[in-house]
Amino acid sequence: MSDNQKAPASGPRVLFVSPNRIGDSVIASGVVREINRQWPGARITVAAGGPPAPFFRAAPGVERIIVVNKGKWASHWFRLWGEVVKQPWDVVIDTRGSAVGWLIRAGTRRIYNRGWETGVPKVEVVSRLMGAPHALEPELYIDDRARAEAAAVIDPQLADGAGPGPILALAPIAHQKGKSWPAERWAALVEKLKAEPRFDGWRFMLIGGPGDHPPATPALAAAGERGIDFVGKGDILASAAAISRSALFVGNDSGLMHVAAAAGTPTLGLFGPTEWWLYGPRGPKTRTVASNETRGQFAPIEDLTVAAVFAATVGLHDAFIGQPSDASA
Repeated sequence: MSDNQKAPASGPRVLFVSPNRIGDSVIASGVVREINRQWPGARITVAAGGPPAPFFRAAPGVERIIVVNKGKWASHWFRLWGEVVKQPWDVVIDTRGSAVGWLIRAGTRRIYNRGWETGVPKVEVVSRLMGAPHALEPELYIDDRARAEAAAVIDPQLADGAGPGPILALAPIAHQKGKSWPAERWAALVEKLKAEPRFDGWRFMLIGGPGDHPPATPALAAAGERGIDFVGKGDILASAAAISRSALFVGNDSGLMHVAAAAGTPTLGLFGPTEWWLYGPRGPKTRTVASNETRGQFAPIEDLTVAAVFAATVGLHDAFIGQPSDASA
């Protein structure tokens, strides 16, 4: 945290138990701003899983981050309780609905209740938890360190090969079963986009975590000299910085999809047997394409064709970059 972000020593102490997954953490990221609105000068401690923890290092009012990685027999909750029980808290906000929020001293408690999940987007459920007067839209706090880490990976690759054209970020990653569009179709999509005049001169950046090379490799190979490899090249905040440099983003229903939307990058999310109307990317520059476009019905993501994703990607381009005629195509 920079000096100008440090909260006054007299501010209320707030414990914010963030969601464990990257996507859910992005969805709940508006909680930080709302804490600062409701409790000015708050000194915020965030308890977060290891992968999303970097989201909060530059967030306003955050003075400490406790990394809570899952352990056997829910041992992570005992570890967290041991970290926070000795400190009296003015406010505890627990978006995971754990027992920890009830077992420590607190003046005000806001504990998530899964019974509130009644068919509305999770952003709105989190906003209800906070008693906010409006939906708490996701917000990222991308710092200079993350931007520098992203630049150190991207800039040398832009200088090589096909030149520094606009970037289309692709995230063929989803760790939940049934959410991943087949890797070979990502490769076929890249081949079709390379042949599309709208994407002349564009670079194709594959992005993901350290274990995501297998699903990204076919598309990266298809991109050839126009490819940029950002798979396993940085933490989630560096990945967010990389995505923020992209003109467009296309990805599976995953944490990176939510990151892209929160970063303000025009985002297309690919959906199979999950509720795109509830869990789609949030924001004015977002779209979805699903294997079954009828709300309340589902189909395997394998039913989503390359032609459908290609058409949706072209539509994203035309909506937020411009029609071909705008570029004298």
